[in-house]
Amino acid sequence: MANELSGTTALVTGASSGIGQATALALAASGATVALVARRHDRLVELAKRISADGGSAIAIEADITDRAQAEHAVERAVEESGRLDILVNNAGMMHPGPMIEAPASEWDEMIAININGVLNVTRPALPHLVAAAAQPPRRVADLVNISSTTGRVANPGTAVYSLTKFGVNAMSESLRRELLGDRVRVALVEPGRVNTEIALHVREEVKERLAQTTPEIEPLHPEDIAEAVLYTVTRNRRVAVNEILVRAGDQTWQPTRPAGPVRCSGSASEAGGVR
Repeated sequence: MANELSGTTALVTGASSGIGQATALALAASGATVALVARRHDRLVELAKRISADGGSAIAIEADITDRAQAEHAVERAVEESGRLDILVNNAGMMHPGPMIEAPASEWDEMIAININGVLNVTRPALPHLVAAAAQPPRRVADLVNISSTTGRVANPGTAVYSLTKFGVNAMSESLRRELLGDRVRVALVEPGRVNTEIALHVREEVKERLAQTTPEIEPLHPEDIAEAVLYTVTRNRRVAVNEILVRAGDQTWQPTRPAGPVRCSGSASEAGGVR
């Protein structure tokens, strides 16, 4: 698989850490030139150097994808520097769990801006390039992969707005899948369960304390586990379309185990992925 994606270009959002970083490394190791998109430029540069040292090729592109102009520029720069775009992985996301009755509206705005608008802002300018790549060698197929969540399937208490965004991504993915069938652009949905990433570091302190009490016995997935699912999806023969992959931690259930005592946001961390 080392050179399976040679001659292709992939763009990964949220590439500065976690699932995005792991996915970028996996795609680069398989031969793709990877456009690394995120807000933390220093981390992107460091990751690009790591990929280069391993014999791969990467482009560090600082962008806030909640800003449509920046998202469009990121896509265009990736195409300008590499000549094409074969794979888009919409990974950037934000989770603010907790009861809706006490959540600041600013948290809702942030999740909608990143989880929904960010996906739309990058996907729209990328589509023409994906269609063009699918009509050309070396693969004659292109891939759009949206990273969702188990909360895009089941909405648990404390995940109302986060689930709203992920159910929306799921619906958009299915609609796009059907729109792009004739263009050989495959649309896939990867739904992680509990993954050990930085996503939980951005929540309020009182929410962190509640999350720590929720399902502590679950061994979380690693970002590399999700990267493997993405890589599997985009390296199938062009006759194969893997449209949905659900990846949960081995001991993760649909309904989380409630900790002893009253915890108002109990369940918000489990099927949202704990830290996903």
